[in-house]
Amino acid sequence: MFFTHDTEAALGFVAALADTTPEASDSGDDELATQAQLTALLDAWKYSGRRDGGDVELDEVREVRTRLRELWLLDRDDAADAVNELLAEARALPRLVRHDDIDWHIHATEPDAPLARRILVEAAMALVDVIRADQMDRLRVCDADDCESLYVDLSKNASRRFCTTRCGNRMAVRAYRARAV
Repeated sequence: MFFTHDTEAALGFVAALADTTPEASDSGDDELATQAQLTALLDAWKYSGRRDGGDVELDEVREVRTRLRELWLLDRDDAADAVNELLAEARALPRLVRHDDIDWHIHATEPDAPLARRILVEAAMALVDVIRADQMDRLRVCDADDCESLYVDLSKNASRRFCTTRCGNRMAVRAYRARAV
């Protein structure tokens, strides 16, 4: 494990959330168009805390998705500024918590804070670890020609190039076919 469990989980969730955009989703559609899709994403990532379940919350999370996707692509210094801004906006107060089947980890908002704020703050807290470890280069965009998915490179030597094996295989087949001509 390169980062702590909660950092890796938060970064994984951010990538999954960001990859619901049409340009990054597997379907080519906005995969965060309905409350049911948001609920499925939150359930899949075991996201705890308050959920209002309305259109306002869905719109707020979609705005957060855009903001986090942009933050993912910043250089280290700009990311540090953006993270500080997010934490200040939310008046984040980190504390250790243990819930469900997850051991001690950090939350920096109250469980009843609005979902969009909790997502932003948890992402910001994870990015604090990435920035402090000088590992922004592990936050990547897939190298496949036709994929804009985000992923966290947790490989030992930071050599991962594709978001999934499927993208890597697809690009290998294309390269093979190009050489075979």
